[in-house]
Amino acid sequence: MRPTPYVASLRIYEPLSAFEPADRLRWQDLVADENSTRNEQKLALRRLVFPEPPAGRPDGAHILDIDGVRYVSPWSTATRCWAALDDFKDSLPSSVTPFFLPQNLEDVITAGVDLMEDRVPHIITENWLIPPRWFSMFMPEERARGVDQDGPFCIMRAKLSDAIARTQVAHQTVLGAFGEGSVEAEIEHLLEWLEMFHQQSLVELDYGGLAGYLDLGMKLAGEETGIEADTSVEDVLHSLSGLAAGDGQMAGQGYERLVTRWRMVQGFESAI
Repeated sequence: MRPTPYVASLRIYEPLSAFEPADRLRWQDLVADENSTRNEQKLALRRLVFPEPPAGRPDGAHILDIDGVRYVSPWSTATRCWAALDDFKDSLPSSVTPFFLPQNLEDVITAGVDLMEDRVPHIITENWLIPPRWFSMFMPEERARGVDQDGPFCIMRAKLSDAIARTQVAHQTVLGAFGEGSVEAEIEHLLEWLEMFHQQSLVELDYGGLAGYLDLGMKLAGEETGIEADTSVEDVLHSLSGLAAGDGQMAGQGYERLVTRWRMVQGFESAI
C-alpha cells in the first residue's frame, strides 16, 4: 500500500534544459527511480511526526526519460509547505489559528522562506477526490491503467501545450454557460498555473492511492472490471460538449456519472 493512499497528484515535468544550471547539474545524472513517488510520500509522513524546516534538506524530484529527453518534476517541498500553511491560515480567523498551529511549529515550517526565491510548485495534490477540471486536460488515449506492486493505478500524461489548449476550451465553455463564478475561477487558476512552465513540458495526472479505492468502489457497485471501466475523462468531455451545445440534459448526464463515481471514493474517507 502507498504511504499516503488518499492523495492524487497533478505534476508538471519540465525539460532539464528549462532549469537553472545548479539544478541541471543536480538532476542530469540522477537515476530515474520508479519508487520516487513512494519516497516523496514517506518523507511527507516523516515530517508530520518529526517537523523540520522544509528548506533544510536537498529536495527530491521525479524523473522521466522519453525519446532522449530528460524531464524533471521537482518535489518542491518547501514551496508546497509554505503554500499549504498560507491556505490553512487563510481558512481560519487569526485568533483561532494558534490553537491549531503553535508558533514554534510555524517557525519550523517557515524557516528559510526568506532565503529562497519565489518558486512555483511543480506538483499540486488533492485528498480523496480529483477535481473535474483536472480531467479536462486529457484525452482517453492518454490514459494508462493497470495493477502494480501497490495495487490498481491510473496515470494520464499529455503535452503541456495540449493541456493548456484544452483547459482554455473548458474555461470558455464554462464561462459561456454559467458566467463568472467559483467553477470558472478554479479553471482560470489552473490555466494560470499551467502557463507558468516551459511549453515543451509534460503534465501528468496520477490517481495515486485513489485508484485502489475507485477500483474497489466500482466493483462493489457491480462493475466487474473495476477501474478499467472508469470513464471520468469521457464524462467530463461529454459534459463540456453538452454545455457548448446548450444541451443541459447532456451536460448533466456526464457530470452526474462523474460525481456518482467519485462520491464512492469519498465515502471511504468516512469509513476509515
